[in-house]
Amino acid sequence: MAEKPVILVVEDDADIQRIVEDALSEGGFEPAIAASGEEAITLLKGRAAKYCALVLDINLRGRMTGWATARQAREIDPAFPILYITAGTGHEWPSQGVPHSILLRKPFAAAQLVTAVSQLLNNGTPPLSPKDPA
Repeated sequence: MAEKPVILVVEDDADIQRIVEDALSEGGFEPAIAASGEEAITLLKGRAAKYCALVLDINLRGRMTGWATARQAREIDPAFPILYITAGTGHEWPSQGVPHSILLRKPFAAAQLVTAVSQLLNNGTPPLSPKDPA
C-alpha cells in the first residue's frame, strides 16, 4: 500500500484542528499538526517528515502570522504548495499571499478542503527538464 501524502496543518484552534485533521484523513491524506507558525517552520527545517503541502490559518497566536509562515516555507522550498484557511483576512491574500497558493474561507465543507489540497498537489510545479545536448 502506498504511503499517504503528509500535509502539515498549522492551526491554533483545537476544534478547527480536529475538523481539518478528520477531513484530510478521510480524504486519503496523513495530517501532521502544528499549533503555531514557529512550530511549523521548525518541522519544515527539520525535515523529520516529507511534507507535501501546508494548510494554514492566517491569524495565528504567537509571533508569526500565516502570511509570514508561508513566506518562510517558500524560502525552504520555492514550490511548496500552500493553502490558506481564514474566516476574516482573505481580502489581504492578493497582496500578502505567496504566488500559486489557494485561499479557502471558513466555514468550509470537508470536501472543499480535500479538493483544494488535491488541486495544489496535482497542479504542482513540474520539474525542470534537462536541456538537449547541442
